[in-house]
Amino acid sequence: MPNEVILLIEIQKKLEYYCAYQERCHQEVSKKLNELGVFGTQIDTIISHLIEQNYLNETRFAEQFIHGKFNIKKWGKRRLVRELKQRDISDWNIKNAMKEISDKAYWECGQVLAEKVWNAHQYRPLAVKKKKVWNAMHYRGWETDLIMENILRLEHQKE
Repeated sequence: MPNEVILLIEIQKKLEYYCAYQERCHQEVSKKLNELGVFGTQIDTIISHLIEQNYLNETRFAEQFIHGKFNIKKWGKRRLVRELKQRDISDWNIKNAMKEISDKAYWECGQVLAEKVWNAHQYRPLAVKKKKVWNAMHYRGWETDLIMENILRLEHQKE
C-alpha cells in the first residue's frame, strides 16, 4: 500500500508539471494519466487535486486556446468551436471564451489572411486566386459569407 501511495504522489507531481508547462483540458490530462498506467478512481483523485490546486482550469484553457489559435494560426470561429467541442469543453466555456475575440479584430484578421493568400498567388489566373483564398479560409474555419466578402473585395480592389 505505501508503494502505491508514493507512486500516486509521483504521478500527481508529474501531472502538476505537465499542467504548469501549458494549459491543458481534462481530456488531455486523462489521456496522459492512461499513458502512465493510471485508471479508474485514481484519475478522478488526481484531476480533483489538479483542479483544487488551480493547475487545471477549463475556462482558462478555452480562453488560452482561442487566443493562441486565433492570433497565431488565424483560425475562424467555426474551427475554434469545433476543436474545443472535440476536447469536451462545455458550451458555456466555449461561448465565454469566444467573447475574447472582438468583431473588429475578427474581421481584420480575415482580411489579412485573405490578402496574404491572394498576394501569394498574384500572378495566377483570377479563378485560381479565388480558389486558393476560399480553400485557405475554409480550412481554417471561416464562415462562408466572410470568405465571399473577402474574395469579392479583393477581386474588385485589383480592377
